[in-house]
Amino acid sequence: MSREAKPLIVVVEDETELANLISLNLEEAGMMTMTYNDAAAATRFLKKNFANLLLLDLGLPDQDGFALMESLKKTNIEVPTIFVTGNHSELNIVKGLELGGDDYITKPFSFPELIARVQAVLRRTETLKDHKVTKNASLAEEPFDFCGARVNPQRLEIQYPDGETKGIGRKELGILQYLYSNPGIVLSRKSLIHAVWGIHADVRSRSLDQYIVKIRDSLSKGNADLSPFRTIHGVGYIYDPDNQSDAGKEEKTGPATAQRKN
Repeated sequence: MSREAKPLIVVVEDETELANLISLNLEEAGMMTMTYNDAAAATRFLKKNFANLLLLDLGLPDQDGFALMESLKKTNIEVPTIFVTGNHSELNIVKGLELGGDDYITKPFSFPELIARVQAVLRRTETLKDHKVTKNASLAEEPFDFCGARVNPQRLEIQYPDGETKGIGRKELGILQYLYSNPGIVLSRKSLIHAVWGIHADVRSRSLDQYIVKIRDSLSKGNADLSPFRTIHGVGYIYDPDNQSDAGKEEKTGPATAQRKN
């Protein structure tokens, strides 16, 4: 791997000697590493820094690896992960993969095998990134309906109820994708920003609101029904296609009102 493209691997392993050996072998293979012996220290680092891959031991002193991965996901921190453990239980392997783990390796292992697995996951995740247009949206996603309009991520297009088809920006697609994926749930501005731009993005709520106004305006001009897409004053937004939530129903959602609200 080139000097400029060295991936950062975060090694979380409670056995200090093994952690150091893993780090040494990965660095000899052309990677950078950060090593931690407990979940808390690793979490603090990942909340502030980007990592290409997490090499995660299940048996940590303060929190097991599964719980660490779940807590990271709850804060919108998603890192490709290989679980490392001495437990050969098939149930553990299945659980790790169901949680979103990319691979699973059991101790004892050879370092050439570990490096090969790390490189394979890095290649897969880089290929997936080629299709990413925002943190949460991908060109590989299937088309979906939003307020009567048909959103096609694969073509970065939206077809309105009046039959007109127009291109859609990447951030607009990310916002629509996140709203569509969380129907009937009040979404804060912060959660939307983290989902679309990433947890470390320096984006103000005002910028998000301007994108929302743009989306609403385009939907309104295309004769879309905006009633499911509501502002929750002082909090964020809700997309409620089944009209199950009372949140925001007292607020009008037309483009002119949305402009004043935002």
